[in-house]
Amino acid sequence: MRIEEMSIPGTYLITPRHLRDERGSFYEALRTDELERVAGIPFQPRQINYSVSKRHTLRGIHSVSIPPGQAKLVTCVRGALRDIVVDLRVGSPTFGRHQVSELDAASGRSVYVPEGVGHGFLALTDDACICYVVSSTFVPGTQIDINPLDPDLDLPWNCPSEPLISEKDANAPSVAEALAAGILSGFPRA
Repeated sequence: MRIEEMSIPGTYLITPRHLRDERGSFYEALRTDELERVAGIPFQPRQINYSVSKRHTLRGIHSVSIPPGQAKLVTCVRGALRDIVVDLRVGSPTFGRHQVSELDAASGRSVYVPEGVGHGFLALTDDACICYVVSSTFVPGTQIDINPLDPDLDLPWNCPSEPLISEKDANAPSVAEALAAGILSGFPRA
């Protein structure tokens, strides 16, 4: 597999090497030893989640407060989606910036999202399914939600019609409001 750091520090695009034959293909989706070797990130999965979405469904931007924090590996296991990570770590050199990746079941590509970085996606196909392998179990009251349509973020969702969005996400605070409320995490210093 190829593990490449993206423009947001600590985020990685993981592209598996497919072994193909007349039956189909096989690939390793994640090797935590390789992630740790290449990126220096110890990642121990504690929970696996899936969400299934209709075309043009917009989910996010979501993160988890630190503590407890939650890193995640996201993979599209059916269909296709536009995946966006946003640096929400106060003091980060890329605070407020984003990175876009196209994820689809055929490629098997994944995005590693470190603690404090927000994540969201737009379903590009009907019945798109995303898998989240996360480093901590769900803790009520620790979710950080940012409005994915925050004009200050100006995220390139490029949805050809009005996206289907939850009331919770539509009413989530902007990055500026979350910053003023003191709910965003700090950038870890070496």
